[in-house]
Amino acid sequence: MPFQHTSIPDLIIFEPQVFTDSRGYFFESYNRLTWAETDKSPIFVQDNQARSVRGVLRGLHYQSGEMAQAKLVRVIEGEVLDVVVDLRKNSPAYGQWYSILLSAENKKQLFVPRGFAHGYIVLSETAEFFYKCDNYYSQKHEGGIRFDDHKLGINWQFDLSKVLVSDKDLALPNFGDHLPVE
Repeated sequence: MPFQHTSIPDLIIFEPQVFTDSRGYFFESYNRLTWAETDKSPIFVQDNQARSVRGVLRGLHYQSGEMAQAKLVRVIEGEVLDVVVDLRKNSPAYGQWYSILLSAENKKQLFVPRGFAHGYIVLSETAEFFYKCDNYYSQKHEGGIRFDDHKLGINWQFDLSKVLVSDKDLALPNFGDHLPVE
């Protein structure tokens, strides 16, 4: 089975079977029937892709309420450290974070359920990040928390004095100042 469960409930690593030969490689990055084998069978409605340079940190973002999003994230080119924080008020892992190295080389994907803040930092010279969402983007429902909040203590495996972060992300509240996601 290509799925690994993490220490946080509902957070799943997907490692597809990769077929390689002298021409290169082939793999199914998503197959609804394969996902039906899990207790999660998302129906994705939107794909997003971003290209960034080394040291770009995006996040930690989420959408709440009726517009909450589950995501299946992966890296097409380069390498990132992907980080999620459980914001589900009733979760035994509320406030815990999890990180995983995602790269074009390892082809791992992370399923991020609704109710998580999500972000990543680019560790390679450039990276192309791709993700599928099970709900549409809604500016009205977007939220976020600071990537460098000391209460969370996230190890970004990068010198945070050298990160490139948007002004919008720098203005996000700390973990205790956001509303839990339902």
